[in-house]
Amino acid sequence: MTIDWGAELDLLTTVLVVVGLVGVVVQVLPGAFLVAGAVVLWGVLQGTGLGWGVAVAAVVLTAAAQVAKYLLAGRHLQRAGVPNRTLVWGAVAGVVGFFVIPVLGLFVFFVAAVYVAERLRLGEHATAWRSTVRALQATGLTILVELAGAMLVVGAWVLGLVLR
Repeated sequence: MTIDWGAELDLLTTVLVVVGLVGVVVQVLPGAFLVAGAVVLWGVLQGTGLGWGVAVAAVVLTAAAQVAKYLLAGRHLQRAGVPNRTLVWGAVAGVVGFFVIPVLGLFVFFVAAVYVAERLRLGEHATAWRSTVRALQATGLTILVELAGAMLVVGAWVLGLVLR
């Protein structure tokens, strides 16, 4: 059975997709999951084979991007010799920083914690700073991969809109 949800569903999906894409870049919301969730909801509520196909594509593309971002970032950090525990310290500090200095604190505390952890581990400023830059590059890489995955999901959704 096909139900016509009309323009309201398209508009709601558009709003959620835009918010999700901003969340991918700003890293405050689970943006890729918000984009995928909106598109999956849209697809399921279409009640057609096309809608379900778009929903499945959204899930597969999002899962692939999530796996790829961790593999690529991990390889980048491994080549640079940055241990995982440094990133754990950075992540914990980033979460704390997010509440100390809303939004901006996430970045500031992450960088500071990574630098301090690497300075304690390596002992000298130049080497610790290089490791910190590599950690920031890896973080940027994860954002780009996640954004690319989310944009592919958006592309599948737009194709579904056109073909509907």
